[in-house]
Amino acid sequence: QVQLVESGGGLVQAGGSLRLSCAASGRTLSMYTIAWFRQAPGKEREFVARISYSGGSTYYADSVKGRFTISRDNAKNTGYLQMNSLKPEDTAVYYCAARGRPGATKAYEYEYWGQGTQVTVSS
Repeated sequence: QVQLVESGGGLVQAGGSLRLSCAASGRTLSMYTIAWFRQAPGKEREFVARISYSGGSTYYADSVKGRFTISRDNAKNTGYLQMNSLKPEDTAVYYCAARGRPGATKAYEYEYWGQGTQVTVSS
């Protein structure tokens, strides 16, 4: 079992930046693919980005490509999501997720979830 805790959310103006963190406990995070999802009010949870065990491979949703960067520090058992050039449509609760296998962009494919952190982008 791995427990995930997100932090770093908040209120930011359009064009601003935030860095989300996902701290893991229970097991070493290097054994897991890490992903970020988000869910806006009234919408389904959607994939944002994922990163491989070692950090050598990343994949992004088209909506955030070029603006967001996913990374990880396995020594600190922590994953990150750097969000730049934020837009009001990025407003959502952001969730960190982990799975014990490579790949995957569907929420149901991830075994472990954090509680979420709110990101609000004002226009």
